[in-house]
Amino acid sequence: MRTPFALLADRWHPTAATVRRAALAALVMSVVIVVTGGAVRLTASGLGCTTWPRCTGESLTPTPQMGVHGVIEFTNRMLTYVLCAAIGWAILAARCARPWRRSLTRLGWAQFWLVMSNAVIGGITVLTGLNPYVVAVHMVAAMALVWVAVLSWERSAEGDGAPELAVPGPLHRLSYLLVTVIGLLVLAGTLVTGAGHHPGAPGADGKPVWRIPLDYDRLAQAHADLAFLSVGLAVAAVFVLAAVKAPPAARARVRDLLVVLLLQGVLGFVQYFTDAPELMVGLHMLGATLTWAAALRVPLALRTRADAPADLPSPALANA
Repeated sequence: MRTPFALLADRWHPTAATVRRAALAALVMSVVIVVTGGAVRLTASGLGCTTWPRCTGESLTPTPQMGVHGVIEFTNRMLTYVLCAAIGWAILAARCARPWRRSLTRLGWAQFWLVMSNAVIGGITVLTGLNPYVVAVHMVAAMALVWVAVLSWERSAEGDGAPELAVPGPLHRLSYLLVTVIGLLVLAGTLVTGAGHHPGAPGADGKPVWRIPLDYDRLAQAHADLAFLSVGLAVAAVFVLAAVKAPPAARARVRDLLVVLLLQGVLGFVQYFTDAPELMVGLHMLGATLTWAAALRVPLALRTRADAPADLPSPALANA
């Protein structure tokens, strides 16, 4: 018996450009869901829906008595379906394209299961009263989704041949070191958040929501140290890639990463010295997501894959 995917593939043959647009839509929605999740916490709406998977014990949707916090939390939950629709489009486009890009289909399904698992983690955050460690895992899982979405979007412009390095091996390893340090930077940011000013909801019975029992200033300093290290590595990568005449796309991506890192650093310092106002924290979360995505794109520009789709320009030109 043939699957519905196979039957659809007999009738619809999207172009490589359509597949790439679908992958980009999934990536954009993965960034949006991080930002809206931050908005839930910054508006103290983390417990706007008091349980999960329902919004209340008796209702799937927020009730008028729950006010704006219930609407905000429920809206963020509903955006998960929009994200799933974007990922579904990417999966179908990859499956129905000719030739069938099995690697893209697998990446699409990986995104879907990351969304499903993170929805469960989100439910656990509600059921545990916004435990800061669970909230941190929720954020890390969202960044994992961004990782796979970036990879899917980049791979949609490449072929399925074996990767070939366009720079010497040590430079490629430097790019992975840069990604690792920025990953640690994002992880440290989740701990700062867990010990910081915005727990996500007012405490029950007048008690504050439990926070990570670590010194906030020390965590913020460690976070800043990793930021300085990230900027230093990015500056080094800019000069080294220019010296070895790396592909223009790679040099452009490292410069973009450096700019995003510097802007994010400014936001971080302003946020710290202004006692973390909600708008600044929200912008910083967006910046963290964009920084992570920019870092992930650097090593992908340092190698090529053969058999690029015929109706797209070569990866080097497309990403220049």
